Amino acid sequence: MTTYFNQKQFEDELRLRFEKTQLDIKDRVFEAAAYSLFSGGKRLRPNLLQMAYQLFTDADINLCRPFQFAIEMIHSYSLIHDDLPAMDNDNLRRGKPSCHIAFGEATAILAGDLLLNSAYEIMAETCLANIDKRYLSAMIVIAAASGGRGMILGQSRDLAFEEKNSVTAAEIEDMQMLKTSALIRAALLAGGILGGCNSKEQDLIYQFGSKLGLSFQIRDDLLDAIANAEDLGKSTGKDERDNKKTYVTVLGIDRAIQRLAELSKEAKAILLKLEKLSGIDTSELRMLTDQLETRQM
Repeated sequence: MTTYFNQKQFEDELRLRFEKTQLDIKDRVFEAAAYSLFSGGKRLRPNLLQMAYQLFTDADINLCRPFQFAIEMIHSYSLIHDDLPAMDNDNLRRGKPSCHIAFGEATAILAGDLLLNSAYEIMAETCLANIDKRYLSAMIVIAAASGGRGMILGQSRDLAFEEKNSVTAAEIEDMQMLKTSALIRAALLAGGILGGCNSKEQDLIYQFGSKLGLSFQIRDDLLDAIANAEDLGKSTGKDERDNKKTYVTVLGIDRAIQRLAELSKEAKAILLKLEKLSGIDTSELRMLTDQLETRQM
């Protein structure tokens, strides 16, 4: 029986798990980490992880819960660091002052570090408590996507592009595939692995996650250009201001919209291949793909 992602329940359980990590320590760095972790957000990555998990098993979602916690902590850490003056230099996140504005730059850096390390602590504890190698495999997938072959490399290339006069659409896609797609793809892959998918199914999930992650980033870039800060909950127009190389700033709004539609269509076609291969129902993921293509925040 499929259990749909209950965001309130997830938030409550995430808070309890974070408090377990904090124990009874009273320090500003934990306050800053909690400020960012519980400041709202779509919780897309834990949702995707659960959806992929439930494609392949009816087992209790508590078996994948620690990895949902971990991937959201990693995402939150990345946002804290992404907003820093040395990176994207953004003062607003989810409608509130960014962590470094609220707590200072040094504390924000440490809060991001705390969340990243807490994520690995949670996953490592889970792997130690379970002899099934799927848990370790899921942890490795998330670790690889978060590190120097994934999200961090993408961020580095994004910063390097600011110094270049021109980049190609292919270079932008390669960068965004690392910076954004990697962790979205990892959420899906980790969920599938924990649910027991086979290698052929993993290949299709990988392809779907890559397309979905790239389309998600292009929609973000479009919103930066066409939305207002109040609705979006973060600064807008900053890509052009900061000479960021995105689909929108390089190729324009019309081409970005076209590419977004292409990627969404390709992503849903991959899900239909997965249905044909495994006899599973991917309609919820296809519906989510449509929703992400037109989201307003």
